[in-house]
Amino acid sequence: MKKVSLITIIGMLLMSQALSVSSAEVLSLRGSNDLDNTSLAIEKKKQLKKTGGFDRAWELQPPTIPHDISKEKISLKGNSCMKCHSKENFKKEKAPEIGESHYTARNGTVLDKPSSRRWFCDQCHVPQVDAAPLVGNTF
Repeated sequence: MKKVSLITIIGMLLMSQALSVSSAEVLSLRGSNDLDNTSLAIEKKKQLKKTGGFDRAWELQPPTIPHDISKEKISLKGNSCMKCHSKENFKKEKAPEIGESHYTARNGTVLDKPSSRRWFCDQCHVPQVDAAPLVGNTF
């Protein structure tokens, strides 16, 4: 009986302490910036263009995009990247052809058209901008 009473008292003390902590003022991770304030717009950087493309930082890095893509449209129904980079058009447009890996389904089957998991090019391939690094890097 003493054991049950002792456990009940300890439980009540812990509960009262938890309630007092939860009612304490929580400071925002935003610091002194109020949630209702409008944040500053990020300065848009100019995309770099380079004939022949950019060097890769590591062996299997997806190639970066050496041209402006602001007017390119990619949706479930269409991909404007294919007008230059598809098997049918890359020679005529003097553009790199999309890799053979893009024509492989998840189960390893080779497809006639790009796999749906490789359809959204700008998930992996990104344009370059003239911007200072956000953090130091010794890579």
